[in-house]
Amino acid sequence: MYWTLELAATLEDAPWPATKDELIDYADRTGAPAEVIQNLEEMEDDGAPYESIEEVWPDYPTHNDDFYFEDE
Repeated sequence: MYWTLELAATLEDAPWPATKDELIDYADRTGAPAEVIQNLEEMEDDGAPYESIEEVWPDYPTHNDDFYFEDE
């Protein structure tokens, strides 16, 4: 399983909180790349919903992250 910014961004507007199955359904309905669905299928499922994209991919940049390449 691997995530990139582009792959994870397809889930940014998902209906959070969401279970693993709901995220797979959302990715399928929105036409997300096959890699996204494959990554979601490989995730552990304890039945609890994921609260945000950061729970799916902890390295997902948030609005609070400081990017060196952004204009100030």
